[in-house]
Amino acid sequence: MPDLTQFALYFAAAFLLAITPGPGIFYVAARTLAGGRAEGIASSFGTGLGGMVHVLAGSLGVSAIVLASAELFTALKLIGALYLVWLGFRTFQSARSEAKTMLEGETLSPAVGTGRAFREGVLVEALNPKTAAFFLAFIPQFVNLGAGHVALQFMVLGFISVTLNTVADVVVAFAASRIRQGAAGRASTIRRLRKASGGAMIALGMGLAIAKRPAL
Repeated sequence: MPDLTQFALYFAAAFLLAITPGPGIFYVAARTLAGGRAEGIASSFGTGLGGMVHVLAGSLGVSAIVLASAELFTALKLIGALYLVWLGFRTFQSARSEAKTMLEGETLSPAVGTGRAFREGVLVEALNPKTAAFFLAFIPQFVNLGAGHVALQFMVLGFISVTLNTVADVVVAFAASRIRQGAAGRASTIRRLRKASGGAMIALGMGLAIAKRPAL
């Protein structure tokens, strides 16, 4: 493993990256606004598990193979982008349909439920090739080649980064749920939040679709 100074530097860098707003944080915020705190927390752990998929793949060299192939990178990128757009469209349509049937002052039921929110979080993160690119570009800088067990070092450092990201996402879920709770009793306000969250997911999907393959 890296020496204490290098590990402290890695931890600080990973912490700063975890709290920097990015697609994962925006996705969790959108899911929380759409379905509440429980769904937001479930999606946080889902994206965490999806991140570990990239850590494991990176440690085995699979991610490097995918990123080295323009065709594979494009296929994975488009699948992930379409999935996000589909989730956003479904959330937006759900809010519109509820607007036709619910009276002002009624509470809204969770958008998809915690189980589905968790599974969707896994897929959203696992299908994001930019996450693979990040781990392959960031973690190897702190791997101690002289200590051996490079794959194990990669996995440990990746697990630390994913854990920090998940904690940050959970904090965001709690913060977003406070915003949603502030709108409790105002069904029209919650519907607007859900429409906005659906639009945010669509925007994230479009952003992923135009992402360029990183240079190796």
